[in-house]
Amino acid sequence: MSYTGSAPASSSLYWKGMESSGDPPILAGAQSAWDMLSDEQSQKHITTGSGDLNNILGGGIHCKEVTEIGGVPGVGKTQLGIQLAINVQIPVEYGGLGGKAVYIDTEGSFMVERVYQIAEGCISDILEHFPHSHEKSSSGQKQLQPEHFLADIFYFRICSYTEQTAAINYLEKFLGEHKDVRIVIIDSVTFHFRQDFDDMALRTRVLSGLSLKLMKIAKTYNLAVTAGPTRAQID
Repeated sequence: MSYTGSAPASSSLYWKGMESSGDPPILAGAQSAWDMLSDEQSQKHITTGSGDLNNILGGGIHCKEVTEIGGVPGVGKTQLGIQLAINVQIPVEYGGLGGKAVYIDTEGSFMVERVYQIAEGCISDILEHFPHSHEKSSSGQKQLQPEHFLADIFYFRICSYTEQTAAINYLEKFLGEHKDVRIVIIDSVTFHFRQDFDDMALRTRVLSGLSLKLMKIAKTYNLAVTAGPTRAQID
């Protein structure tokens, strides 16, 4: 077989001989490199709260992508995850996405008091940069309350790798019902696999499957996924 020189207007790929038979294309939905570049350039970002880190990441945490967050214990991975769960909710009129967050906690490190403090800090930053904008509408005033930020974080506490696998498999249904979610934070993917898995080969296959699932979710639902780490970087 050989590929015909031009693609149909629908951008689907056809193999020679398929057009005359009327059979469906083997490969459908192909995208040009130009379309891919345009799509990347139009993607929205979630600010990390750090200008330097945003610059390193090309503007912030990208939607439609899985961002892996790694580092030694105590470096601030959980702090960054909580910050992103707050920052994704910054209203559109203040330069944010106005979305909601899913937080999957496998380590038990999510502290509501800290989340509240970060929400207060985020609100202070908004008011500093937009001192009068929130006074224009009652909805703006309601949005800029710590309680509002906390109410839009969907929290899942995971206590085993089986629960974690079930939760990630459940995400598609959940996101279909909550279309305003713009980030899924998993802190962390490998924690229970370090504790409960003895079969290294099986562990690697399961982690690879979860990674592929998360990449599909990010693209399908146009949201960001942050996880640390997703690969089998475990002892």
